[in-house]
Amino acid sequence: MQIISMLLATSISIGTIIYGYKAMKSKRSGSIKKSLLTTLSAFAIVMVGAIVSTLFGGNVFADTVNGVQAATGVSLGEGFKYIAAALSTGLATIGTGVAVGSVGSSAVGAVSEDSTILGKTLIFVGMAEGIAIYGMIISILILFV
Repeated sequence: MQIISMLLATSISIGTIIYGYKAMKSKRSGSIKKSLLTTLSAFAIVMVGAIVSTLFGGNVFADTVNGVQAATGVSLGEGFKYIAAALSTGLATIGTGVAVGSVGSSAVGAVSEDSTILGKTLIFVGMAEGIAIYGMIISILILFV
């Protein structure tokens, strides 16, 4: 079931890229929000199905010895540790992208009006980029402590 979910998600992604390329080539206009919502909702439905089948289905790739599942050596706590490390880095990086996008555009506008404040604006952009470093430090602490 997981393989089917991964194939569906891959086909949705590839189909979106092909459709977007053809729409750009033909200079088709339309609502980006509508097309993005359609693609993301289809992708989310497939991912929810993959998560549900993973949680409540059997392990597809389990090693078996005489019909008995072999021990993999990874506990549930280890799995949660890896998920927590990935989430801390991923969400911090998303936050950094949002912060740098708004601070960077404001900094460019301010520097275009007064070029003497370039150093001050770089400090604010650097502070926004620090969010990603904090997320990475937290994920290292989760993994190794």
